Amino acid sequence: MNAAAPQPKANMGEPVARYDARLKVTGEARYPSDMPVNNPAFAYLVTSGIAKGRITRLDLKDAQSVPGVLDILTHENTSELKSGRFGQGSSTSIDRLGPEIAHDGQIIAVVLADSYEAAREAAYKVRPTYAPAQPSASFGSEGVLVEDATKVSQQKELPNKGNAAAALATAEVAIEAEYATPTQHHNALELFTTTCVWNGDNLTVYEPSQFVYGLKNGVAQRLGIAPDKVRVVSHFVGGAFGSKGGMTPRTALIALAAKRLNRPVKLVPTRDQGFTIATYRAETRHHIRLGARRDGKFVAYSHEGWEVSSRPDPYVVAGVKESAHLYAFGDIETKVNIVHADRNTPGYMRSPPVVPYIFALESAIDELAVKLDIDPVELRRINDTTIDPIKGKPWSSRSLMTCYDEAAATFGWKQRSAQPQSMREGEWLIGWGCASAVYPTHVGAAAARVRLRSDGHVRVQTAAHEIGNGVYTILAQLAAERLGVPLSAVTVEVGDTLVPPAPVAGGSKTSASACSAVLKACDSIRDKLFRTASMANDGALAGRSVGELKLAGGSVVASNGGAEKIADVFKRAGFAAIEEYAEYVPAGMKPEAIAQLYSGQSVQTGGAESDYIMYALGAEFVEVRVHALTREIRVPRMVGAFAGGRIMNTRTARSQYMGGMIWGVSSALHEATEIDRKRARYVNDNLADYLVPVNADIEQLEVILVSEQDDKVNPAGVKGIGELANVGTAAAVANAVYHATGIRIRELPIRLEKLLV
Repeated sequence: MNAAAPQPKANMGEPVARYDARLKVTGEARYPSDMPVNNPAFAYLVTSGIAKGRITRLDLKDAQSVPGVLDILTHENTSELKSGRFGQGSSTSIDRLGPEIAHDGQIIAVVLADSYEAAREAAYKVRPTYAPAQPSASFGSEGVLVEDATKVSQQKELPNKGNAAAALATAEVAIEAEYATPTQHHNALELFTTTCVWNGDNLTVYEPSQFVYGLKNGVAQRLGIAPDKVRVVSHFVGGAFGSKGGMTPRTALIALAAKRLNRPVKLVPTRDQGFTIATYRAETRHHIRLGARRDGKFVAYSHEGWEVSSRPDPYVVAGVKESAHLYAFGDIETKVNIVHADRNTPGYMRSPPVVPYIFALESAIDELAVKLDIDPVELRRINDTTIDPIKGKPWSSRSLMTCYDEAAATFGWKQRSAQPQSMREGEWLIGWGCASAVYPTHVGAAAARVRLRSDGHVRVQTAAHEIGNGVYTILAQLAAERLGVPLSAVTVEVGDTLVPPAPVAGGSKTSASACSAVLKACDSIRDKLFRTASMANDGALAGRSVGELKLAGGSVVASNGGAEKIADVFKRAGFAAIEEYAEYVPAGMKPEAIAQLYSGQSVQTGGAESDYIMYALGAEFVEVRVHALTREIRVPRMVGAFAGGRIMNTRTARSQYMGGMIWGVSSALHEATEIDRKRARYVNDNLADYLVPVNADIEQLEVILVSEQDDKVNPAGVKGIGELANVGTAAAVANAVYHATGIRIRELPIRLEKLLV
């Protein structure tokens, strides 16, 4: 074992190497744009140069004269496409090519040519004429529309309890502050590509997707064809974390183009186009009031949030639904507002609800700790709870303070000097900060097909998604473990609508959902195999009780040591394989959840919605160094301890946690999409100007896997970990910056100019 492959503790799986590792490092892994198709045409997008207004003329003459140009799609020749509905598998309702312009970078034409170069040249020769209008860019812009999220979105109820205003008015100690997080854009290595191929009336779509069944049904709806005529393939996704969960307008356009040309069409948009043709993390504002007694016990928590969305779509994450359950707050008051501006519709980005809202809350708790003169860890301990503060439901399991204790000991928190600006090494001011990580344990309906052959080979099929999260690996591990075969004997097939559906790869529910379905199928196979062996007239296991049998080493083994090879059991029964199809529907979910899944609707439960409060938790500690003169900020070390129920593979789990913490540093110090407020246009839409961490920014990072058993969350006992670790990092960094400098920064990202005061 080594740091990259931690020794498993109780309730943890072995750190086997990734199932798909060799494929990826040798370039054999086929991403959607890598899929070979015969004689493809190439598409290039033309996007709007204004954020609001109308196309009055579209001059295509010069573009059509470029050699190799085959066709150009515009709003004048694509009316046959049906409009999608936001929130039902579609990432936006802005899916027309005009003439109305709803945001900067809206797709207004698609050029099709024999080569990529010809399509690109022609696209730059498309001449649109606009009647522009003054756009509203963001908070404070003239013309924005502010709406109560509970009245216009799916967030119909937000946490409220008691009389928070009255409790705050009489609190012995209270703080009131405003916080802000910026627009952030996905910049995955894999671009937002689409390839469409028709075979008669049947369409195959190769596109990076976090929900192939959603894309299948969404494209069918827009094209006006039956869903069973569409196949979507996405065996590997080269970066997603929300950006590839919903259907974007490009897919139906490329499918229509391929139909018209009667040949495959490939689209590889540019990176700057990815800022406007796909989704992003919305800009947010927060107003928090937090009150406590002198001994640190909270008496009230008030949190109002504002989130930017597009003009037509009520996208909202409403993270108070999660933050309000985290501590014993006393009275609680929350509200969320949607601020409609002339922007493309936001969408999910890793830990969508909790990253902005927990940054605000955990920063406020640190401010209150300073005012109370109580250690920040102890303040959280004082308000730790195993009972939901709103409805009194018990937590299924809660290891928050265990995480704090283990992380604090490793970090050396006891050596911290509490006074800001009191720790220094030469010209560097040293600051230590901490914050909680929290993410709801979601689980969705899923289906799987598992086949065990007489030679011991296992095939697992479920349309889960490999987005770098290790799905291939953990499904193979689970099947190998349950069916008693070596890992090398397992083949896993995911990311294809030809296999049974799994929910959208979001909300950290893939492992819990897909593993529960695979587990159910494997157990059905085990049961049949055991019954066949025990009911035989002869053989080593004849007459044995099914309950005393298990699978190991390719054999059925009894508790008395008797064993029979799987191949012999199959031979006696006269069949070559056992195949089981299983459907898993979480407790409390309606039986039609599987039918909904097949129709492209991914529903989930868990978090605070079940009989228990179900969350994965963690504690993060950060050291920052701020140069006393230049105000450069460095993060030399971080420690995170996380409890996520059953850990399927300690290697992939550590990788997920590590990536999350690095992304948290990115949110704290680097990432922000800059906006031209006059024109409502993104300015830094490239990897040269959109800042992300590089290796030199991340020095010492330690991940602690905290052992936790939770039998209430789902059959697999998995809480989900992919989104947990980047929740608390930004607040921990901000709190450390305050400790180093005495300057409280409440708006992300924290850059040196904010410390030049």
